[in-house]
Amino acid sequence: MNTDTEQRLVDLETRLAFQEHALGELSDALAAARSEEARTALLLHRTLEEVRQLRMALSAAPVSADAAQEPPPPHY
Repeated sequence: MNTDTEQRLVDLETRLAFQEHALGELSDALAAARSEEARTALLLHRTLEEVRQLRMALSAAPVSADAAQEPPPPHY
């Protein structure tokens, strides 16, 4: 092989190594993003369930809007 061909081969191997490394980093970043998205979706689901339960509890026992019905604060 002549030097020009060897240099081109070295350049291609270097590029390939760089692309393989970059692809590995992108794969790791994608896996982390998917994991974070799954955690976020679970938290959102739990929060929506809590809100639904609070709404049901409030509709079953409505809060009195009359301030006279409330007991005085403990410092009185």
